Amino acid sequence: MSTFTIESTYRIPIYRQRSYQADTLAEACRLAIEDDDWEGQKEDYESAGETYVTGAWAGDVPPYSLPALPIPSHFTEELQRKAEHFEVLLGLLKIFALPPDAGLADEPFWRQRVHAAIAKAEAILAGARDPDGDGGAS
Repeated sequence: MSTFTIESTYRIPIYRQRSYQADTLAEACRLAIEDDDWEGQKEDYESAGETYVTGAWAGDVPPYSLPALPIPSHFTEELQRKAEHFEVLLGLLKIFALPPDAGLADEPFWRQRVHAAIAKAEAILAGARDPDGDGGAS
């Protein structure tokens, strides 16, 4: 049996409640985002996010003492997983949005990638692990 050192993380929302003078709601929101004074901040432990893996190393070693192992995406933060997959889906949409006369160089290859991307998107939405054999879609 192998040993691995795993770093896992969860996020705790930190918030503040402050009033801003502004002509519109959008302006007040901008002021809040640009405000870098967090004095009086509060931690919301009841709304802590999921636990996810942020690092993995082979052996019983100090973290960051060796190159990290690649982490399967279904163990990473869900929001990051969605953002990364969004890029894949957008790229595929761009390919299939080409005019019909442009022709796809290798349509079976792209169809395989589309089906793999759909399966992964469905897994992300279901909170499930990535499908096996993702056809190169990450």
